[in-house]
Amino acid sequence: MAIVLAVDIMSGDHGVNVTVPACVAFLQKNPDVKLILIGDRDTIYKYIGNSLSKYSDRLEVVHSTQVVDMDEAPQLAMRNKKDSSMRIAINQVKDGKAHAIISAGNTGALMAIARYVLRTMKGIDRPAIAKLLPTIKGEVCVLDLGANVESSPEHLLQFGIMGTQLMKAVTHKPSPSVGILNIGSEEIKGHEGIKKATELFKKSNLNFYGNVEGDDINKGTVDVVVCDGFTGNVALKTIEGVAKMISFFLKEEFTNSTLSKLMAVISYPVLNRVKQRLDPRKYNGAVLLGLNGLVIKSHGGADEIAFYYALEQAYHEVNAGVLNLLEGFLNQHKELLDDKDDSKKELAEFKYLNML
Repeated sequence: MAIVLAVDIMSGDHGVNVTVPACVAFLQKNPDVKLILIGDRDTIYKYIGNSLSKYSDRLEVVHSTQVVDMDEAPQLAMRNKKDSSMRIAINQVKDGKAHAIISAGNTGALMAIARYVLRTMKGIDRPAIAKLLPTIKGEVCVLDLGANVESSPEHLLQFGIMGTQLMKAVTHKPSPSVGILNIGSEEIKGHEGIKKATELFKKSNLNFYGNVEGDDINKGTVDVVVCDGFTGNVALKTIEGVAKMISFFLKEEFTNSTLSKLMAVISYPVLNRVKQRLDPRKYNGAVLLGLNGLVIKSHGGADEIAFYYALEQAYHEVNAGVLNLLEGFLNQHKELLDDKDDSKKELAEFKYLNML
C-alpha cells in the first residue's frame, strides 16, 4: 500500500518555489509514495510542469483559495482561513485520505488548527513539538520545542512517553533512555516543577536516566530529552547558532591566506564530510506528537533540500508506525496518565486554544 502524504504547498517563506520541486524530487526517489498537493491550483500547475502527467497516478492536486500568513494570529487563522491550504491539508489526514501532513507554515497556526481538527490522543493533554537532532552517538529526540511555553510535571511525563515511543519506532531501540533538561544533574537542582516531574518519572516504567544538562543533548547522554517549550526552543536555536558559528569560523580561517586556501583544498574531502554531518537541512522536520494524526512542521525558511528532508521525515514516521506504537502504549499504561473525562478535556483544549 502506498504511503500518502498531504503537502501544504503554499506554506513557508518561499512557497511553491521550494515545495513543488522538493515534492517532484521526492516522487522520483520514492515509488511507493503518493502526494496530495494542496494550494492554488493554477499556481501549482504553473510550477509543476510535465511532472503532473508523469506522476499522474501518484500525484493529486487539491485546490484551496486561502493561505495562512507566516505572522498571522493562530486564532484568526483558525476562524477566518477555513479554506486555507494548511486547513485542507490537515483535513486530508482527518478524513483518512493521507497518512501525514507536511507544512512549512506558521507554527502557532499549524499547532492550533491541527489540534482543533485532529484532537489529542486519549491520555495526552497537550501535543509537543519533537525533533531528532544529531549527537556524537547517533540521534536524540528533544521535546517540547515550542508548542507549550509552560508545562506541568504531568505534561513533562507525557512528553517523555511520546518521545520514547517515537525513538522506539524510528531507531528500534527497545528501551530508549529519558532525561529531563535541567540546570544540573543533581536531583536537588531545578524548580519545584522539575523536582515533581522527576518523582513522576521514577514511578513510571520508562527508562529514566535523571536530569541532564544542555551539553548532554549533543553528547548523546540519553535518547530522549524532555523540557518545556520555552526551554526547548532556546536550546534548539542555540544549537543551530553554534553550528553556523563553527561553519563560519572554518570558512574564515581557511580563506585568510594563500597557505590556508591550499590547506583547504587538501582538506576538502574531510571538511565536506563534516559539513554534511552538521547540515541542519538534513534534520528539518519536527513532528507534532500527541495528535490523532501525523503532522510534520518544516522550518519556514527551508530551501528545496530542507523541505525534501521534511517529506522524508514524514515518510519514515508513517512507515515506522509511530502513531500505532504510541496509541498502543497509552492504552496499556493508563495508570501513568492523568486521564481526564471527555468534558474536562474539551474544556482544557478550549482554554489552550484561547491562550494562543
